[in-house]
Amino acid sequence: MSNQAPAPAPAATIEEALLSRRSVRAFRPDPVDRVVIERLLTLAARSASNSNCQPWQVHVVTGDAKRRLCEALVHAHDHVGPVADREYDYQPPAEAWPEPYRSRRRSFGERLYQHTLGIPAADKAARRAHHRRNYDFFGAPVGIVVTVSRRPREGALVDAGLFLQALMLAARGLGLDTCPQASLIDYYPVLRQHLDIPDDQIIVCGLALGHADPDHPLNRLRTPREPLARFATFHD
Repeated sequence: MSNQAPAPAPAATIEEALLSRRSVRAFRPDPVDRVVIERLLTLAARSASNSNCQPWQVHVVTGDAKRRLCEALVHAHDHVGPVADREYDYQPPAEAWPEPYRSRRRSFGERLYQHTLGIPAADKAARRAHHRRNYDFFGAPVGIVVTVSRRPREGALVDAGLFLQALMLAARGLGLDTCPQASLIDYYPVLRQHLDIPDDQIIVCGLALGHADPDHPLNRLRTPREPLARFATFHD
């Protein structure tokens, strides 16, 4: 009899999908059937978009294509470093985050590295080694890269966010897990080259998709959310 922990059950309702969705950073290698991936993308395409423009494009990598892409990303990470001119202004430098976001980021880092992985803040090499796993999609069998057209301007990024959220919730409905990965845009020239992405498309982010490894300590990490009173104002 296997001692492996049971996989998370598929979410039966939208509420269950929202409550069980998490950013999984350790996957089993079990493949995901193409028909399942196509179903998820078809469901996500029902997302709202500005004037129904549907500006998203999706690149799905599996098998040898994923292996070649990941080898190139890891090589760029190890020997080249992130590009200076990113696709879009995703976030400020670490030292420039204002409160309360700076404290939230620091708390997440402590939960991830120190409490979950046992890596102290001073161990930069171990932290870099963990970050490197982004470029193998955390071992997931499916890597997804989402792009949007530059022509609808910044609104297309909002539409991409709606598409990604729908995709992640649909995945929970089929018992799968995901991890959205902005870190991939640090090496967007590699993505452009390997996936033949034209210049008129902005690379928004990547997404790992697969079956979560229930035994990995990373998948015991749960992040808190701010209470309703902190972010909602009711105007009666």
